[in-house]
Amino acid sequence: MQFGIFSVGDVTPDPTTGRTPTERERIKAMVAIALKAEEVGLDVFATGEHHNPPFVPSSPTTMLGYIAAKTEKLVLSTSTTLITTNDPVKIAEDFAMLQHLADGRVDLMMGRGNTGPVYPWFGQDIRQGINLAIENYALLHRLWREDVVDWEGTFRTPLQGFTSTPRPLDGVPPFVWHGSIRSPEIAEQAAYYGDGFFHNNIFWPADHTKRMVELYRTRYAHYGHGTPEQAIVGLGGQVFMRRNSQDAVREFRPYFDNAPVYGHGPSLEDFTDQTPLTVGSPQQVVEKTLAFREYAGDYQRQLFLMDHAGLPLKTVLEQLDLLGEEVVPVLRAEFAKNRPANVPDAPVHPSLTTAGPAADAGIAADAGIAGSAETSGSAEEVTVA
Repeated sequence: MQFGIFSVGDVTPDPTTGRTPTERERIKAMVAIALKAEEVGLDVFATGEHHNPPFVPSSPTTMLGYIAAKTEKLVLSTSTTLITTNDPVKIAEDFAMLQHLADGRVDLMMGRGNTGPVYPWFGQDIRQGINLAIENYALLHRLWREDVVDWEGTFRTPLQGFTSTPRPLDGVPPFVWHGSIRSPEIAEQAAYYGDGFFHNNIFWPADHTKRMVELYRTRYAHYGHGTPEQAIVGLGGQVFMRRNSQDAVREFRPYFDNAPVYGHGPSLEDFTDQTPLTVGSPQQVVEKTLAFREYAGDYQRQLFLMDHAGLPLKTVLEQLDLLGEEVVPVLRAEFAKNRPANVPDAPVHPSLTTAGPAADAGIAADAGIAGSAETSGSAEEVTVA
């Protein structure tokens, strides 16, 4: 099982000092956090993609390429690549290039993002968000697997005899996770292709996450990729730790209360009770994270959000020390206990290279899952508010 961190790259004032870091400081801090993640023994660093203030990571592959040159083992990922507003041709090229530079230590998470205005900035219509995600990924999937592509769709100009360069490293595309908080259609898309499904698992209660993951697992098996237990699942999480739980609550409260996302809303106590947020001791983080398996099953990747809401870099690095020294070793051992032998590990480049093309067997290259009777039915079976 993989453990790591993901960053949304927000530039937020520290509510305890009033100071706002510069964009340069925030970018450099994200790099320092990634390097610290490798130092403390984590497996994955993932960056978001945003094109609006107060966020800085508008060019994930640039940042990840820089981090790749400074690390040796860390898997470099995104915690979202905007499949709706990015050109799939450019995604294919950028991530294949990053694959070569990072010696295969690359995967990515497709998503629609959470910022409505980004659509017209890139010439798209938010009302077509799901359709864009489906069509663009169908093209990207082909670009990485076919040397020459003829293609015509709704949202971009046709391609005739097109070859995306460079070709994927060793002929094996980066592994793709499809990230969604609330859209059954995206869980369906991940299942159709036999890709991974990542549920952010930060803002929603356990029963919601359970429904989304179960939908994905069921449809993964339906499409013939394996049993539901063999589906590739990732979860997010959100923690703040001190060795004494009262110290953690006292220190984190002003950051929670003023955070751009959930500040001035539910109390810290209500939010920690109703969502996966954990504010307390390392042992409390271990206990709550282990409970994720009760509703998500045995899964492959756990990423934590730790550098948001104006937390200073020093504090974040202290959090990573606790995560690497006192939390992740226990989680690794406990999650390994009673894990069925048929549950796969998280896909990485060496394992995908060994598996070869069998992983794509039976998948139509130009998958038309939008509007199919099976897809529509599955969406109706899951009530997602």
